[in-house]
Amino acid sequence: MASETHVDKHALHQLVVTYLSAEEVALVEKAYLVAEKMHDGQTRKSGEPYIMHPTEVAMILAGLEADGATVAAGLLHDVLEDCHIGADELQAQFGPEVTRLVEGVTKLGKISFSSKEERQAENFRRMFLAMGKDIRVILLKLCDRLHNMRTLTHMKEEKQHEIARETLEIFAPLAHRLGLGKIKWELEDWCMRYLHPEEYYKLVQLVAQKRGEREELIRSLVGTLQEELTRLEIPCKLSGRPKHFYSIYQKMVQQNKDFSDLYDITAVRVLVDSLKECYETLGVVHALWKPIPGRFKDYIAMPKSNLYQSLHTAVIGPEGHPVEIQIRTHEMHRVAEYGIAAHWRYKEGGKALSQADRKLTWLRQLLDWQNDLKDAQEYLTTVKEDLFADEVFVFSPRGDVIDLPRGATPVDFAYRIHTDIGHRCVGGKINGRIVPIETHLQNGDIVEIITSKNAHPSLDWIKFVATTSAKNRIRQWYKKERREENIIRGRESLEREMGRTGLEQMLKSDKALEVAQKFNCHNVDDMLAAIGYGELGTMQVLNRLRPEPQAALPPEVAKEPKKGHRGRDKNGILVDGSDSMLMNLAKCCSPVPGEPIRGTVTRGRGITVHSSECPNLAAVEPGRLVDAEWARNAQASTATYPVEIEIELIDRVGLLKDISAKIADIKTNIRAAKIRTLRDKSAQVNLVVDIADVAHLQKVLHTVSRMSDVIRAYRVTKLKGPGSRPTRP
Repeated sequence: MASETHVDKHALHQLVVTYLSAEEVALVEKAYLVAEKMHDGQTRKSGEPYIMHPTEVAMILAGLEADGATVAAGLLHDVLEDCHIGADELQAQFGPEVTRLVEGVTKLGKISFSSKEERQAENFRRMFLAMGKDIRVILLKLCDRLHNMRTLTHMKEEKQHEIARETLEIFAPLAHRLGLGKIKWELEDWCMRYLHPEEYYKLVQLVAQKRGEREELIRSLVGTLQEELTRLEIPCKLSGRPKHFYSIYQKMVQQNKDFSDLYDITAVRVLVDSLKECYETLGVVHALWKPIPGRFKDYIAMPKSNLYQSLHTAVIGPEGHPVEIQIRTHEMHRVAEYGIAAHWRYKEGGKALSQADRKLTWLRQLLDWQNDLKDAQEYLTTVKEDLFADEVFVFSPRGDVIDLPRGATPVDFAYRIHTDIGHRCVGGKINGRIVPIETHLQNGDIVEIITSKNAHPSLDWIKFVATTSAKNRIRQWYKKERREENIIRGRESLEREMGRTGLEQMLKSDKALEVAQKFNCHNVDDMLAAIGYGELGTMQVLNRLRPEPQAALPPEVAKEPKKGHRGRDKNGILVDGSDSMLMNLAKCCSPVPGEPIRGTVTRGRGITVHSSECPNLAAVEPGRLVDAEWARNAQASTATYPVEIEIELIDRVGLLKDISAKIADIKTNIRAAKIRTLRDKSAQVNLVVDIADVAHLQKVLHTVSRMSDVIRAYRVTKLKGPGSRPTRP
């Protein structure tokens, strides 16, 4: 194995000396020696020396002509996590630039997360934050992932599927957004190989069988075009480019076609010297073969958001077969292959931001969403939707090109320009004509937004806007308009768990501000408001505020039953002074194991057990109150108790289905459901759910509260007597 390592080291040296300065080459060689020493004795799942992995990552980076600091960071990207070396020591040897890149790509430490989705979301939050500071971090991450995909065969099948799915959903689209075509295609093909192995190997066979016929078709077309361009004295380089397997597979699935029905699985690429020659070549192509209507795209005049430029056209070629032809300059081709890496040579420690970096508006959107989206699953969904979105390109009145997902409206455009413009939008003009704000934008539209100082968003907008960012801005505005009310609600919710005195002291401490910031809240009031409208759970915040994790049950609940004359019912309730007396649970507050309880002596019905916080206890004569508590084994039983919860949320189609799915995900049964639509476009959902204990109830409320359309969720307690009504927390 040692000889293989040296071969790789030699190959890396041969690659970097072709484009790096002597100083940068020395930095890379130093990084290799340190990495080799740090990983000495470590092996991969395949049994190879671990140094093979960072060396291969560095080779991929060098193939993209990344700068010396990035290649060095590729060699060192695992040393902080896997070796006994700290960031300070790394900085002393390699300086702040390399250290920052290594820290940016280092995986998460041992942090406790409530779910796999939360861990994955936090991974991506950190990755995108690091990207915002230095885009080279994502180049490192993509190259690391590419080599992992190349060596995935040594992992268990379940792990292969998990990594391949994450790669297909996040990393391949990221490579596309950065214009890294070569990396994107290879990642997608590896993913297909592990996620759809039968289809992959069948496709490999089919492509190989048709190769001769396809190559003959392309040879005929290329020969004719080469002859005509030479006659017109247009220097060019022509080649046939077979589409990668995943692209062919997608086309077969989307168009519901067999492989034999696909003729344009190979594209002809024409590289010329100048922009003028691109359009001249296009004229020649259309003169030689009949163009297919609707298949011409000018990505030179309207570049993609990942800076890709090319002319695409499809023609009826020899023997009546459709053929796709791509025409671009050599520089455009370099950008198409290497994306952002081709545009930015990373001078001055990554601070020399070029026009390329400034155009990556989607990255800024990802960073903005980190402040808006607390729900891990929603954040991941938002990222995936944005990375996969088909785009339309429209113009502002000043001529700036804005890219938006297909189906976007003037409201999406307004929020893309600025949040305040979105909030104050009252109308829009497309190409100088006033249109309804739900009108879909088309490529090339000139869009102007009409605003008013007194305007505010409407909940109806959520039904037609296409961008997740616009939807979230509208929801956030709706929630924050009730800020003061929500702060009071959040404070009361915490008080019920801790008591007023202890809470006030805790909220004034430095730790409270630190916890608020961890939840992406600017201050303690923001955190209280988030609890009030259900974006944060009460226990979720308390567990962070407390110096040490506390037991879920209050001490008086968990302690052993007191000695003395106590009765016990089938629910595991111990009541003072009872002797096989009939007991039942109060329907007004539906107590559950784990919360403090009290009994009331009733005529003809024995003892009724209430939650200690039930407002109906205030009307009971003191002489009829008896102490009660749950037996220690009450929570260990499999019994469940019906509890009514009420959910206030923004009305939309399918909301009951989504709520039911969320509750089913945490293995909770719904006994009854009732929904009521209110005049202000909001809705009220009442559910009766089977609850095992107070921790289970908190989990249900927390899960529902984190849904983006939910304003708040709470347990219902019904007041007895005339005018009976539910009470809200």
